[in-house]
Amino acid sequence: MRYINFGDEPAISPDDFFMNEAIREAKLALAEDEIPIGAIVVCKGKIIGRGHNLTERLNDVSAHAEMQALTAAANFMGGKYLQDCTLYVTMEPCVMCAGASYWFQLSRIVFGAYDTKLGFGRINQKITHPKTVITGGILENECAELVRGFFKSKRK
Repeated sequence: MRYINFGDEPAISPDDFFMNEAIREAKLALAEDEIPIGAIVVCKGKIIGRGHNLTERLNDVSAHAEMQALTAAANFMGGKYLQDCTLYVTMEPCVMCAGASYWFQLSRIVFGAYDTKLGFGRINQKITHPKTVITGGILENECAELVRGFFKSKRK
């Protein structure tokens, strides 16, 4: 795995770098009082799609971060398949988003925090494309804390 070095900062893995970008998207959702989940799509080292939860603003239960990022990436690519692309998302995708990833034919899904209640992994991992490689737990604590903090503030 190649590591990225930014001047005097220690080198970080590409997965950490891009997950930090997804975290930035999650923070945009948080600022809009949405559940703070963010996603980006990367192709050949370039971010081609970004998204964060918009379910409240759009009054649309399907407006998940992943759906926003995947749609933006497909529009950027000018086609419906994202075979050479990686989806980075701060929370394990739900069944709907994992199913959508099947149709986009993603090469890889990288997520931060595991979702033991609604994540697709607890249902059936075969809903993703057979060639999709899945990596979980990247910057898991940072990603999970955003969601925990959001719901904790709602319970006060």
